[in-house]
Amino acid sequence: METVNKKELIVSKIRNGTVIDHIPAGRALAVLRILKITEGYRIALVMNVESKKMGKKDIVKIENKEVNEKEADLITLIAPTATINIVRDYEVVEKKKLKVPDVVKGLLKCTNLMCITNNDIEAMPEFRKISEKPLKMKCIYCDTVIDENEILKQILGSKS
Repeated sequence: METVNKKELIVSKIRNGTVIDHIPAGRALAVLRILKITEGYRIALVMNVESKKMGKKDIVKIENKEVNEKEADLITLIAPTATINIVRDYEVVEKKKLKVPDVVKGLLKCTNLMCITNNDIEAMPEFRKISEKPLKMKCIYCDTVIDENEILKQILGSKS
């Protein structure tokens, strides 16, 4: 929860839902696109707020929605520092600190047009993490490396 002077909340607490905290500054809207949230939910978006750990960060609060595992996996790839808090009756009942997995299957596409995953419908794309900062993943079939910008482009492009 962000505070102005340790007593005053910038955004009120939610009764039930999800709070996604520690999102890299400027990525909150991308998180909403991943979650396919356009209307029907009460949402609080706090962007570019001060953070001791990150300098600046974004926060997303979504009332009456709990993020599922697949959504969390996608969020991890664009906001690896994020924390997902599940809230019920104003209390955090579950807290998940996201971490980029060592292996990502079926979520990303290899950019090498000659890769078997682009030419065989049964071949599922699979990437191994080669670095976290900056984020880079390598295709296990053809060794093509994709960076954070390509990952962001693919995830957001596939959610339009």
